Amino acid sequence: MHFYAVRDLVVDPAGDPKKQRAFALVSHQGLIESRFPTVVCAPVYSNGEGLGTQVSVGPNEGLKHESWILCDNLASIPKSKLTNYVGSLSPAKMGELNYALAVALDLPIEAQ
Repeated sequence: MHFYAVRDLVVDPAGDPKKQRAFALVSHQGLIESRFPTVVCAPVYSNGEGLGTQVSVGPNEGLKHESWILCDNLASIPKSKLTNYVGSLSPAKMGELNYALAVALDLPIEAQ
């Protein structure tokens, strides 16, 4: 899973105050490699609540400061907007992301 910084993208109907936001690319590899023009991403925000649908990330993942992936606010983003690579998740953080996505989408969670 990789992070990309995206500029001038309106995802939140209330309006995002930032001109650039990092997103975690969460689509499966088949979609990423397909000719389909968009992929599913989770936004990264500076503030989080520590909910089961959120994953803490930071400099170890390539971000500038401590942040949160919000899996309960997924967005379909044009692939053409994912041009500024930021970083990636470790296998342990990838497990946390998988869990947060399962919680956000109300999917069955397998025992680890």
